[in-house]
Amino acid sequence: MTEIHEKTKALSLRINWFVERFCVFLLVALVLDVWLGVLVRYVIPLPLTFTEELARYLMIWMALLAVSSGIIYREHIGVEFLFSRFPPAARRFVSVAFDLIAFLFFFALLYYGIAFAERGFSRMTMIYAIPKGYPFIGVPLAAGLACIQLVLVALHDWTAPRAPESLGAANPDVGEE
Repeated sequence: MTEIHEKTKALSLRINWFVERFCVFLLVALVLDVWLGVLVRYVIPLPLTFTEELARYLMIWMALLAVSSGIIYREHIGVEFLFSRFPPAARRFVSVAFDLIAFLFFFALLYYGIAFAERGFSRMTMIYAIPKGYPFIGVPLAAGLACIQLVLVALHDWTAPRAPESLGAANPDVGEE
């Protein structure tokens, strides 16, 4: 069991390493895009109209992808009040049950998000004139990453040597190498 515990933690951290760096890249691109938008609107009168639409898509992608990082650090919404009322022996089951409920939600988002993105390829963006399916792919991609992280975190919780004391501490050794 300890081997599964360590392997799931390592795989989850490896996936998260890439996701966090991609989110930072998106954040830098978003900040630069917004600054460019402010400059061309108020300082340099250039007819650049793409900055607002790009900022919208960058922000949505960044927020959606960051959900999987919140899952690994257990910073996603949990019912801590309810969780802390359970005896320590039951907390392992409750944390995995919460992971299962979240997995079902994100799996539904993945399933319906794929159809949403597919339908987006028949519509064009206003300024770029590219299919909206490309920006919409962020929804099923983020939901798929969230599902993967939830499975890994649930396996980590289930095979951990001790039950979590709180939802935020359910993965206390995350980030330690």
